[in-house]
Amino acid sequence: MKSISFPFLYLCTLTAASSVASGNHGLYDVRPFTISLSDGVPRMLERIRDTELPDAISQYPGNEAGISLETLKAFRNQWLVDFDWFKEEESLNRYHHFTAKIENLDVHFIHEKSNEPDAIPLILYHGWPGSFLEFIPLIKKLTQKAKTSTGKHVSFDVIVPSLPGFAFSSAPGANWTVDDSARVFNTLMTKVLGYKAYAVHGTDWGTGVAWGQFDGFNTSARAAHFAMLPFLPLTPEQLEAQNITLNAPLEQFEEQRYVDWSATGSGYFIEEGSKPNDIGLVLYDNPMGQLVWIGEKYIEWSDPKAGTSPSVLTHNEILRIISLYYLTKSILTSGYIYFQNPLGQTGFRYNYTRARTDAPMLFSAFKYNVHYWPRALAETVGNLVLYRNHDFGGHFPGLDNPPALIEDIREIGSYWE
Repeated sequence: MKSISFPFLYLCTLTAASSVASGNHGLYDVRPFTISLSDGVPRMLERIRDTELPDAISQYPGNEAGISLETLKAFRNQWLVDFDWFKEEESLNRYHHFTAKIENLDVHFIHEKSNEPDAIPLILYHGWPGSFLEFIPLIKKLTQKAKTSTGKHVSFDVIVPSLPGFAFSSAPGANWTVDDSARVFNTLMTKVLGYKAYAVHGTDWGTGVAWGQFDGFNTSARAAHFAMLPFLPLTPEQLEAQNITLNAPLEQFEEQRYVDWSATGSGYFIEEGSKPNDIGLVLYDNPMGQLVWIGEKYIEWSDPKAGTSPSVLTHNEILRIISLYYLTKSILTSGYIYFQNPLGQTGFRYNYTRARTDAPMLFSAFKYNVHYWPRALAETVGNLVLYRNHDFGGHFPGLDNPPALIEDIREIGSYWE
């Protein structure tokens, strides 16, 4: 990782950019950070070019058995001909990136401050196979002054970290859980950046981190917006047993998506939860393999209209995501989050419990997500003040439907005290 290490230059950068709140910067070795992965691009392109693929798959030419060969070849051609990592890197470096050392972890994060003095500090958590990239479309607009549905003005200081083991954040030791990450990022928000109170947003594994703060650090995490919950969704039979009826066609469709994912789409979860080294080492120096393993999730878990407005999940965006995984060599360490957080324990839990806080909780569902929690279920785990269900979007709403996610997150301002 390239970073600026001179304290005087760091202080000058903070003054000029006004990007980091007052905190204990020296104690946590906070440094501006510049993305510089260009040295790995020639090898990545060479590996893409030299990967041999079959001419055809006669038995299952479509996508019923996984990503289609036709789709894979189209992605490879775009990767080699049209995709430009150098351009993507330049674009990403327009944001204020930093690293901090917390509990012997190098933690990467973006910190973009609003010009409004009463801006709400907000930290956004991704999951797997996500990254900080999925929140790029949200950052600028969330820092700008806007109105909530109740007429209140709201803006945010936006913090977007890379989870431990992802992208530019170092990998933690063994037995690291999402609750450990919650503790580290609470330190980032309160001690490093100096915020007394903040709001959280989480999706996928980031939901577990956000929940760990919402539930466990409830004096500082004073509002939460979720696009998923850290509990295993319920089957139709389990919903019926709890007298929860899904009447709307949208709800029934979303529940069926979860049923289908459980039956035919969750094999990766078992593999990474039991033998992460096997798949991680196979894919480590294999960008085309990473495209198959990760790209298929972006295709299958997103709205079929992905790439058309309001979605920004284009093929170029998927290639940027895969390139980040490959160039940061994080495909192996990112997968450990499944192994370190067993299903039913610190991972997605079987037993629904209510958060130990009175802080407001907001929830957004998106039609093509592969997990679904109806309002009646979400109400059991927190002080639910807002529930919205969108008929466009999927598992990665920051890319699949950024305007809706921005609008929903802004509603935190209606309940912030």
